[in-house]
Amino acid sequence: MQQTTDNQDHAAVELSVHDYMVGLGRNARAASRIMMAATTQQKNDALLAIGDVLNEQREAIAIANAIDVAKGEANGLDPALLDRLALTPERIDSMIEGLLQVAALRDPCGEITDLSYRPSGIQIGKMRVPLGVVGIIYESRPNVTIDAASLCLKSGNATILRGGSEAINSNRAIAKCISAGLAKAGLPATSVQVVETTDRAAVGELITMPAYVDVIVPRGGRSLIERIANESRVSVIKHLDGICHVYIDDNADTDKAFDIALNSKTHRYGVCNAMETLLVAEAVAAQVLPPLAAAYAEKGVELRGCSATQALLPGINAATESDWDTEYLAPVLSIKIVAGMDEAIDHIAAHSSGHTECIVTENYSKARQFLARVDSSSVMVNASTRFADGFQYGLGAEIGISTDKIHARGPVGLEGLTSQKWIVLGDGHILA
Repeated sequence: MQQTTDNQDHAAVELSVHDYMVGLGRNARAASRIMMAATTQQKNDALLAIGDVLNEQREAIAIANAIDVAKGEANGLDPALLDRLALTPERIDSMIEGLLQVAALRDPCGEITDLSYRPSGIQIGKMRVPLGVVGIIYESRPNVTIDAASLCLKSGNATILRGGSEAINSNRAIAKCISAGLAKAGLPATSVQVVETTDRAAVGELITMPAYVDVIVPRGGRSLIERIANESRVSVIKHLDGICHVYIDDNADTDKAFDIALNSKTHRYGVCNAMETLLVAEAVAAQVLPPLAAAYAEKGVELRGCSATQALLPGINAATESDWDTEYLAPVLSIKIVAGMDEAIDHIAAHSSGHTECIVTENYSKARQFLARVDSSSVMVNASTRFADGFQYGLGAEIGISTDKIHARGPVGLEGLTSQKWIVLGDGHILA
């Protein structure tokens, strides 16, 4: 098995990496023209067929994944990354279930909106269409190969997937299942292509091929995303950090505030929609913070506070200026006591990454102001930041969460992988 995978890697780079990637790009562009005209039934048939093949090939996938995990252990891969890398039977079940869920989602392609007559007699409107070719770059988690492929397929796009080198054998095994499922449904196998080489130069090629790739979606650490944002000649849908805030207003219901602040931080730590900074109005700080601090202590959360917070919660660490700009992804929380909503909004404007912010308040006017004045991809009233998720928003699945303002913002599902074009309907109309 090891010899086979090594041979595949050599075959992938027998040409130069540039020529190899251009070949993938040409294949993807040709496939995208077929995919954009594919019916919903064809796309759903492909998704269901891929699920069937995955189920049939469980053993082959497990063998390939075991090679990756063994290599990761030998190379001292971080335990958290090893956990993400492993494909347990339950995770394969989840991959298959994910395909079924995407197949059940409404197909956005071809939807016509805003159709109206102009004085000239023509009708104009907008039709939702695929983006074309989507390049996705990700690390560690081979299940992303299925997630990304399924969303791109359902939205009528072709895709080039470049997973992390640590998951190369797993991704190849999954790619074979995808190709077989596409063939069963009568769609081009090149609609989904996994980059077969682990050479890092492949990423540089992928992000500089605007003739063949329409958009890049990076999923990984900050260094990867910054590199792609800086070097890409293709449009990028990205987010760098999830520095999310919860502001407890002086008009908050304290029970709601307790539950929301605790859940936003401790439901899961290593996720981009976890709260990293808690802002509390000084009028309610003495009432709200001590019980919260006790609850955080039970969960093992380290607290770092401003001087006013330290005075109220003796023994906690001081928050430095860098803490306000840090995505911890860990049981660490920075806390700041503010005069009121205006100061909270100013702090968010200065330190937020534009991901998700929440106000806890019973004051309708303040809630409306917060929604209008806070410029993040998700802004919430009286709800945990953990709801900032494609599944929770009813998108069925997401390819990522964008903190950009164009073209997609927030959780990116099927609609985020499409665009709109103007359509004009006439009956021999000419311009006089």
